[in-house]
Amino acid sequence: MKVLVIGGGAREHALCRSLSLDPDVTALHCAPGNAGIAEVAEVHPVDALDGAAVAELAVSLDAGLVVVGPEAPLVAGVADAVRERGIPVFGPSAEAALLEGSKAFAKDVMAAANVPTARAYVCTTPAEIDEALDAFGAPYVVKDDGLAAGKGVVVTSDLAAARAHALACEQVVIEEFLDGPEVSLFAVTDGETVVPLQPAQDFKRALDGDEGPNTGGMGAYSPLPWADPKLVDEVLRTVLQPTVDELRRRGTSFSGLLYAGLAITSRGVRVIEFNARFGDPETQVVLARLKTPLAGLLLAAATGTLAAVPPLRWSEGAAVTVVVASHNYPDTPRTGDVIEGLAEAAELDSAYVLHAGTKRDEEGRVVSAGGRVLSVTATGPDLAAARTRAYEAVSRIRLAGSHHRTDIAAKVAASA
Repeated sequence: MKVLVIGGGAREHALCRSLSLDPDVTALHCAPGNAGIAEVAEVHPVDALDGAAVAELAVSLDAGLVVVGPEAPLVAGVADAVRERGIPVFGPSAEAALLEGSKAFAKDVMAAANVPTARAYVCTTPAEIDEALDAFGAPYVVKDDGLAAGKGVVVTSDLAAARAHALACEQVVIEEFLDGPEVSLFAVTDGETVVPLQPAQDFKRALDGDEGPNTGGMGAYSPLPWADPKLVDEVLRTVLQPTVDELRRRGTSFSGLLYAGLAITSRGVRVIEFNARFGDPETQVVLARLKTPLAGLLLAAATGTLAAVPPLRWSEGAAVTVVVASHNYPDTPRTGDVIEGLAEAAELDSAYVLHAGTKRDEEGRVVSAGGRVLSVTATGPDLAAARTRAYEAVSRIRLAGSHHRTDIAAKVAASA
């Protein structure tokens, strides 16, 4: 099978790495890719948001499967453009991707499917915003209705800051605060059958101790030894399957990756949000533990044959990812800094570096090209071992002005 992956971040590098290890994959391509992806796949300079160009590339490569990584191309209808050319594609239609593209649409679907989630108001005027903020009180949870690259949510006890964020959004969802730890659970679906993956937990805040501004994610780990063993089955029954069924009932079948961001509250599991694609950085740790070859699983979802796929196989061990971010991320990150030590990090057993915001300069050096630059991933027999290996690999990498959290998975590794 020839596979084309769309995107250029660490999530796509993780997907490409897993696909490159799959014996059924005879050729691997990625557009636009990055400096790290170029080591495992042939990269192509195509605009990921241009559905016609992506479809044309897929046809020219004789691709047997196209995997759309990021949310923006999905919402822009790139998967639809590829499907129209008769090529199997892993990723929902633009209409179904509204589950991520519009928080208001997601709330409507959840209400119809009786999926447990936070109470919320959808607001478009200052008066509605003030009424909603007053109704819920602090801490305030304010979500931009549209796509915001993982940074459109503000959780704060500062009323002025909450109101300012709400007023900056064209349409905003204001909802009750959900207590308890957060969990990310991915599921592969063909629109009928839903196959959950293993849960992970990510770290959104920029600084240790969950301090600092919200980011796209600074690290992740899997498995979750503290979680109820029945959690995945419960979420499949009460969240994932009902959502997929409701979308199919509406004539908006969702095939691809359904990502549920969950809060394990004192009142039970509640959905914080849905995403329509693999999450970043959780993908890095989930795929590190998946033993089932990836291409066949994604192709089955793309072709409506997921019910015939055998149960997934998983590593008994653990995986930890630490994100190395550029100077001043998540504000206006500095780019163009040379990254050194990648070869030294790669020499470590059971550790590897996934590229996010990187490119090669005119001299052929790998330089930073975004806010989150690298996802340093390691596996081990348990979280403590995986964590030690990941941070050992991070210590070998040199990037001027960079920063990373030092506490990814620290508490759970110490108590496991």
